[in-house]
Amino acid sequence: MADRTLPPGDQTGVENSLELDGHLERMIEDMENISVQLTWMAYDMSALRTNPELWDSMLLLEEACQKSSNAVAGGGLQEPAPNDAPRTQM
Repeated sequence: MADRTLPPGDQTGVENSLELDGHLERMIEDMENISVQLTWMAYDMSALRTNPELWDSMLLLEEACQKSSNAVAGGGLQEPAPNDAPRTQM
């Protein structure tokens, strides 16, 4: 019977093609993730501009989340550490 193995030159071409396919698939997945993040950012921005009181509610939720995380991690209630840069309202 005929030998069905590829010559060494063709084998590296197939390996390179498979490697390229893997890289392209990862790049597409990364771009999809970026697209989702941009969509959420646009949604958040439009929601904040539509309802300015939402900003204050978000800050309260962040503080509550930080306090609960500290309570779970530290075993007691602690004040959250102040942020390096203060947030400004849009």
